[in-house]
Amino acid sequence: MKAGAVLRVARPTDHLTAIVEMYATGLDFIVLAQFEDHDGFDGIILGHPQQPYHLEFTTQRGHQVGKAPTQDHLLVFYLPDQAEWEARCTRMLAAGFQRVPSYNPYWEVQGQTFEDLDGYRVVLQHATWTL
Repeated sequence: MKAGAVLRVARPTDHLTAIVEMYATGLDFIVLAQFEDHDGFDGIILGHPQQPYHLEFTTQRGHQVGKAPTQDHLLVFYLPDQAEWEARCTRMLAAGFQRVPSYNPYWEVQGQTFEDLDGYRVVLQHATWTL
């Protein structure tokens, strides 16, 4: 894949408005786009306009999706700056995420794991991403 590609991570939720508020507040994302009744689906896309990734949350009218299928469904963000990492962890709690032990103990060494209303998890890793 060539440089310039954009990654969108899309997933369903039964709590569209609440989930969007949690992620927008906790990760300092903004609404990039939204749609209603697109073939029975409503959705909101969050992210940062300058970043090549964003999150899409959808709900299908008249359909329940339930909780995350496992405790190891993760979004991982690497935050090397100590002050930024601590501030973001605090914002995640203020946004309504619950601090939980990571299913995989690797993430506990330098990170904290947070769970949303649907049971999906976000890891804030206090480290620089390296190969």
